[in-house]
Amino acid sequence: MPVPQTEDWRAIAAEFQERWNFPNCVGAIDGKHVVIQAPANSGSLYFNYKSTHSLVLLAVVDAQYLFKVVDVGGFGRSSDSGSLRNSAFGESLRDGSLQLPPDTIIPGAERLGLLPHVFVGDEAFPLLDNLLRPFPGRQITRERRMYNYRLSRARLVVECAFGILSSRWRMFRRAITTSPELAFLQQQAVNFQH
Repeated sequence: MPVPQTEDWRAIAAEFQERWNFPNCVGAIDGKHVVIQAPANSGSLYFNYKSTHSLVLLAVVDAQYLFKVVDVGGFGRSSDSGSLRNSAFGESLRDGSLQLPPDTIIPGAERLGLLPHVFVGDEAFPLLDNLLRPFPGRQITRERRMYNYRLSRARLVVECAFGILSSRWRMFRRAITTSPELAFLQQQAVNFQH
């Protein structure tokens, strides 16, 4: 999949503003554990917190539930944060090479000045300049509660996209019985054909 360019990110941000009332959002990010049969001699690399073996499918989804960035192959024992840190997308996010649109002023919030374009994730992700997560805790101010509500609405698209994926491709509902190496080679062949 080609990584979106500046104009693509700008169009995604406009859709998030229109549909989910979250300005400057260029995608919702999350990880899905794809259950696999335990690979031979893998130890605990693929063993996850759900007591199954899995690969992590890390994805960024736009406002219309479409996958824009996908990283497959994180070890099941990795958290969403670890999968992001070890992915090419995570590296590009950290080094600023994603070609995100320049910082802009949000209408109605001019007093805040220029604000960056951001991805939204859950509390499992780190807080970065271009990655937002909810405020922790229950005893938070009204403004923070409103922020958490809006972020949750915008982030829900990635949860729904994974639900649609599992509904459409039922293989994601059960353990996949191929080796991670073979799955990686098959993915590379598909990418090469496109």
